[in-house]
Amino acid sequence: MNNSTSDTNAEKARLSSAQTPRRTPVLALFITAIGVVFGDIGTSPLYTIKETFGGHHPLPIDRLHVMGVLSLIFWALTLIVAIKYVIVIMRADNNGEGGSLALLALLSRAEEPNSRRALIVGSLGLAAAALFYGDSVITPAISVLSAVEGLQVAAPEFGYVVIPLTIAILVLLFTLQRSGTALVGALFGPVMILWFVVLAVLGVQHIVKDPTILWALSPHYAVMFFMKEGGNGMLALGAVVLAVTGAEALYADMGHFGRVPIRVAWYLLVWPALLLNYFGQGAMLLAAPDTLDNPLIRMAPQWLALPLVFLAMAAAIIASQAVISGAFSITQQAIQLGYLPRMHIQHTSDREMGQIYIPFVNWTLMVSVVVLVLLFGSSSNLAAAYGIAVTGTMLITAILAGMVMGRLWGWRRGWVRLLTGTFLLVDGAFFLANAVKIPYGGWLPLVMGAAIFIVLTTWKRGRTRLRDAMEHDSIPIELVLDSAENLPRARGTAVYLSGNSLGTPVALLHNLKHNQILHERVVLLTVIVENVPFVRKDARIESKMIRDNVHRVVLHYGFMQTPDIPTALANAKESDLGFFYEPMRLSYFVTRMIARPSGRSGMPHWRETIFAWMVTNAATSTDFFNLPMNRVVELGANVEI
Repeated sequence: MNNSTSDTNAEKARLSSAQTPRRTPVLALFITAIGVVFGDIGTSPLYTIKETFGGHHPLPIDRLHVMGVLSLIFWALTLIVAIKYVIVIMRADNNGEGGSLALLALLSRAEEPNSRRALIVGSLGLAAAALFYGDSVITPAISVLSAVEGLQVAAPEFGYVVIPLTIAILVLLFTLQRSGTALVGALFGPVMILWFVVLAVLGVQHIVKDPTILWALSPHYAVMFFMKEGGNGMLALGAVVLAVTGAEALYADMGHFGRVPIRVAWYLLVWPALLLNYFGQGAMLLAAPDTLDNPLIRMAPQWLALPLVFLAMAAAIIASQAVISGAFSITQQAIQLGYLPRMHIQHTSDREMGQIYIPFVNWTLMVSVVVLVLLFGSSSNLAAAYGIAVTGTMLITAILAGMVMGRLWGWRRGWVRLLTGTFLLVDGAFFLANAVKIPYGGWLPLVMGAAIFIVLTTWKRGRTRLRDAMEHDSIPIELVLDSAENLPRARGTAVYLSGNSLGTPVALLHNLKHNQILHERVVLLTVIVENVPFVRKDARIESKMIRDNVHRVVLHYGFMQTPDIPTALANAKESDLGFFYEPMRLSYFVTRMIARPSGRSGMPHWRETIFAWMVTNAATSTDFFNLPMNRVVELGANVEI
């Protein structure tokens, strides 16, 4: 219900929320991580070289330009992925969790609440999350579409089915989300391992025909490229950045697999396979420039082209699955941290709590992705919209990482400035290169990101205003109990859900007003979501007796956990609760808030209206906290914001 603003509670939760030691073997995590983490960056060879030499700012296919582009790709993968993310940023974990919102929660604990720096950190973290949603729409569209476009090379007679087949695959993918990924998850790793091995083998076959292509590892080819192209060289970076799309997944998915499996998978398989394939594509282009229409498929012999298309489709589906699951995860974090209204969340596995399904997010993404495919029509057109979201997120992550290095890790100022400056220089160059693509489609993720940013900040601000209004009108519980001392008592236990751990719940006041009765036992229950991913069960409950048979209970959860009140009460000891839990003699009283715009919140009227609409359409407390419907009494309350 409420985020904690108490330093004591936050510190308690932080100290008690260490992750459970991983028991899954590193080899199993290594295989699974390859399937989930590297799907996005692993499908980049489908379109990176093609867009660099044949996109909106095409380059001539000659040795200088090919060697220069390959050098840029190598150093982009090295600086951005191998060093920035895998070595440095993956150190910035929030009790094992990564991602922009986890980084935001990590930094927020080091800042004074409501300070200017805290506002900046919060805005940057939310901006990165908003851009991630744009990436979640574009990635499935461009990945699947670019893979299916391989039919135009492998089987030209079926070229007319590219768009219908792409849409069919995407609709099927989103429809299957409700079943969870547990059944097919075991296949992801082996399929992607096969994909990376094929990428490496195809690359080696063409490299051996022209081994001199490996000289592109030298950075001087990138320098020569910029000296030759000048301003056009910067425009080329807008396509080169496609090689590092998906780098954020390494950090965002760290909580699922840990640093070691991801690092091992990157250095031993993914990085070498990608480099071999890119260099192989470069060697092939120098020998046969007419293969630019689909370099990856053209690398294979004719008999292997169609199977390679099907393997590319499978890899694209896996890449899409990873980013869809990421959208579910970041939505859950945003809900728990108070940036989105409650939504219905389904757990699709009884063993892995990270496997969740959010219907509203799923169907919204599906409609958006299908519209995107129909609107742009080809992966080349979509590529123009792709880079701006990715580079924007990377730039923000670099800024936040610099803050972590200086404020949390205590690194020497010189090292912080050197690393942060290098990251900002590289990420800033890629972002500026993609900025010129805004008129060609780059506007799309910016518009989407801005809209989502407005939604996130509107809910957070409106929710704060709503809580302040309720606290202002709150009556001390002691006064209420004094006035109700002579009222009759009903048998059983009444649990009143409250948005804060002070004052009297609105539902209790309404019950006294209309029914003139109290229960034998009264529990004032508040759920607090801490700025940590997980809170252990032994630190879940905080109970205090106010008077005989009247208790105030606080349940602590991490932002990666879904609150389940009945389960928490059932698993608690009587000494922790202060009363004996009898589910069949217990009733839950919840308040259904109705927000009324008043013009006094400090927000424009249209934002107040949006917030009021979100309050009305948010999932009920009954659904969100998994309360048994036949034990719930819901009472309404109007609150002006």
